[in-house]
Amino acid sequence: MQPSTTKTLTTDCCIVGAGPAGMMLGYLLARAGVRTLVLEKHADFLHDFRGNTLHPSTMQLMYRLGLLDSLLALPHQRTARLEMDAEGGAVPLADFSWLPVKCRFIAFINQWDFLNLLAAEAEKLPAFTLLRATHSDSLRTEQGQVTGICASNVEGRLEIKAELVVGCDGRHSLVRQQAGMLSQSFGMPNDVVWFQLNKRPEDPAVDTGHRGSAQNLIIIDRGDFWQCGLPVAKGEFSSLLAAGMPAFRQRLAQTAPFTPERLEELQDIEQLKLLDIRIDRLDHWAKPGVLCIGDAAHAMSPVGGVGINLAIQDAVATARLLTPALLNGNVTVHQLARVQHRRQFPTRATQFIQLKMSGKKRAPGEPSPLPRILRRFRFLPYLFGWMIGLGFRQEKPGRHVLRASSR
Repeated sequence: MQPSTTKTLTTDCCIVGAGPAGMMLGYLLARAGVRTLVLEKHADFLHDFRGNTLHPSTMQLMYRLGLLDSLLALPHQRTARLEMDAEGGAVPLADFSWLPVKCRFIAFINQWDFLNLLAAEAEKLPAFTLLRATHSDSLRTEQGQVTGICASNVEGRLEIKAELVVGCDGRHSLVRQQAGMLSQSFGMPNDVVWFQLNKRPEDPAVDTGHRGSAQNLIIIDRGDFWQCGLPVAKGEFSSLLAAGMPAFRQRLAQTAPFTPERLEELQDIEQLKLLDIRIDRLDHWAKPGVLCIGDAAHAMSPVGGVGINLAIQDAVATARLLTPALLNGNVTVHQLARVQHRRQFPTRATQFIQLKMSGKKRAPGEPSPLPRILRRFRFLPYLFGWMIGLGFRQEKPGRHVLRASSR
């Protein structure tokens, strides 16, 4: 039975959700001296993540923070370009090898390793606190303004008083629901079914990219296994499960670069994980005392693997813009709105491209016209490399954070 005691905590900023945006924001704020409390509902980071793609923009940030060597010491795989299968051979989709940054590649790193690294660095800072296995129950409000969080864990109830609450709790954010924030949702024709195949010596040499005759199988080289994603029509997953694994393997064999016998490794329905693709964004990211960033403010499609990196850039901008106000103990709605103003363009531009790339529904087996376009306009892989690798706006840590690194 849960204890009935209530403990009161006071902090400058309470962050709900210890994902990439939440942990990066917590680290940056605490590094600048802002008292920061991060709530994570899970006991650890070892739950099912699919977002393992760190782009050059994120690694450039880690370089500026002095954490790049620690990041690249984690187990990871690298790719300097993405490809698409096409008649006559694969064509480059995005080339990162020319970008003006320290790391000219995408790194595939388990998200729990990345978060553990950030948590370890943040917990060295006296201004930082991470509460694991702690559930955010409701927003605390006074006279129409959010003033903190009511939470709970095995030790009892927590009443957290904070100058600012930041929702970093993902696309199904409770913070934005409880704050009554309105959003726009953009329909997507597909979801993605993720699964893994163990690597074998006889497997074909496959670079990370879109594979198959219709370019509709995502394959990512994860070292000792292939991470694969098969797009399916929105709402089709239940009927796919009902048809059983033999039917799924037969469908997969039509597009995968593996033999049907090789796919016999897929035996259990539990090996398939559905990613419900959605694109949405809040009309207003902030209300008095509360702000949403990352997926809580704008859910992204997996196209380009940009979601994590966009969320991290949100966190950097948030820390830079709000640190002075948080240190002074006076955060206004106008100051919170500056975060959305700063991050609105990259969010809208990225979603526009994702919608354009996903908007037209092709017939089963119909090849994409993109390889033909890529062969005609040879500069496009470099343009896509910039857009995917660096995004539409790179954010740099504020002077409070960089000054802290020299102390």
